[in-house]
Amino acid sequence: MPVEHHRVEVRIDALLAERGLTLTQLADKVGVTLANLSVLKNGHARAIRFTTLTALCDVLECQPGDLLEVGTDDPAADDAASVDDQPATNHRQNRTDHVTTAA
Repeated sequence: MPVEHHRVEVRIDALLAERGLTLTQLADKVGVTLANLSVLKNGHARAIRFTTLTALCDVLECQPGDLLEVGTDDPAADDAASVDDQPATNHRQNRTDHVTTAA
């Protein structure tokens, strides 16, 4: 079964840097394993539960659009794209969920 290509980019690294958090700290606060969060961060996840997305947004005080972005078909254009600053919300909840990884 061939691996499906997608253009969804996860901006966890940028959001962590802006907030002075590590991936380990984020995993602890969200209630997901570091392994599953790494899969998501590295673009290898095939899906994400809405509960996980909500928990990530709560901890990172952001909106889903701040965390996920649909890239272009042109890799050179993706590298040159700028990152827009989005207003953050102030919500906090801890949940335990996971992301689905590629087989």
